[in-house]
Amino acid sequence: MAKYNKEDVLRLAKEWDVKFIRLQFTDILGTLKNVAITTEQLEKALSNKCMFDGSSIEGFVRIEESDMYLAPDPNTFTIFPWRPQTGKVARLICDVLNPDGTLFIGDPRFALKRALKKAADMGYEKFNVGPECEFFLFHLDSEGVPTTKTHDNAGYFDLEPVDLGEDARTNICLALEDMGFEIEASHHEVAPGQHEIDFKYQEALTAADNIMTFKLVVKAIAQKCGLYATFMPKPIFGVNGSGMHTNVSLFRDGKNAFYDENDPLQLSQEAYWFIGGIIKNIRAITALTNPLVNSYKRLVPDYEAPVYIAWSAKNRSPLIRIPAARGESTRLELRSPDPSCNPYLALAAILMAGLDGIENKILPPPPSNKNLFRMTKKEREKEGIASLPGSLEEAINEMEKSDLVRELLGEHIFNKYIEAKRKEWDEYRTKISQWELEHYLSRY
Repeated sequence: MAKYNKEDVLRLAKEWDVKFIRLQFTDILGTLKNVAITTEQLEKALSNKCMFDGSSIEGFVRIEESDMYLAPDPNTFTIFPWRPQTGKVARLICDVLNPDGTLFIGDPRFALKRALKKAADMGYEKFNVGPECEFFLFHLDSEGVPTTKTHDNAGYFDLEPVDLGEDARTNICLALEDMGFEIEASHHEVAPGQHEIDFKYQEALTAADNIMTFKLVVKAIAQKCGLYATFMPKPIFGVNGSGMHTNVSLFRDGKNAFYDENDPLQLSQEAYWFIGGIIKNIRAITALTNPLVNSYKRLVPDYEAPVYIAWSAKNRSPLIRIPAARGESTRLELRSPDPSCNPYLALAAILMAGLDGIENKILPPPPSNKNLFRMTKKEREKEGIASLPGSLEEAINEMEKSDLVRELLGEHIFNKYIEAKRKEWDEYRTKISQWELEHYLSRY
């Protein structure tokens, strides 16, 4: 992404005939919010003088302390290429400030910045992240309401789906490239109507910004193509759900800290400790990487999503995979996150879990090179292979017990997030489902 300052943004907005700017920020549940301004207000906004009502945003502040301010990050200035090209629309991603100008502790972007500072204090100047975002494209009904219907009969890597999905995916990639993304791959996924677009890794804060931008672009372009895009983890029973495999690496003194050419797997001691930290903490951070009731309908056996807490450099069934590339490209792939997560909180959680492993020299168990889905429960228990939480409730309970998660989120987000997720779980568990009616109504 380009590096801009305040003066650059003011100049570019004038040169590019920008009329409207959306000041974007993210609430604790990962929902993108925005305040729209005209270019006449841009200089005021870039001076951090744009105020909004924080009491109306999930997990922010109470009504008696509602005045908050937005601090735009000039580096995030970009044009929306799908909007009118006369009187263009641009965006700036913002940090959230208290009235006294300090960073708001309930801002998810600030939580990631704190985690990155901890890494920097330990000597790691860079935490690179490469996300692999999957999504479904569905048709709308006659009233414009999303369905789960697709005419797509294609499969993994197929070239010519028989619906609008291929054109939509191409247009999404073109729009992203116009906004400065470097697209590495795009393809049809395993399930009908399912797609994946991978963009080049970036430093973690930029990667989190990019994930939020990616989801906005996918939905906007799909709508223009007469389709609906969803990042819901498991919208259709009986097929694979959508994940967000997350590739991560740490850099120290300009070199990949996970690489050691003398190790049998060419992994450094720090890489092993980082794996150990994730394995130790993964159950506690799963409510952040997989935040919905629906997330746990993806995390089940037989649909390629990871269920069992293990690692390997040889197969894709464990939670953590080590891709084959080495040298500067050495990385770990965490396969459990899904694209409904708040990327700022999820990446902060992954980083802090790994740093816990490095700080406390936590060695991982031996790698599991068997297909874990074909092992029996007794075989997994014998090898000490535990499972991810099986429900949002179980994940919340694990999170609530974790001092590490409390530290990485801070008390404000920690308490507000748990409160919101317990409410979500209670709403779900008290609803009567169609499955219950089909199985019980005429029987009892």
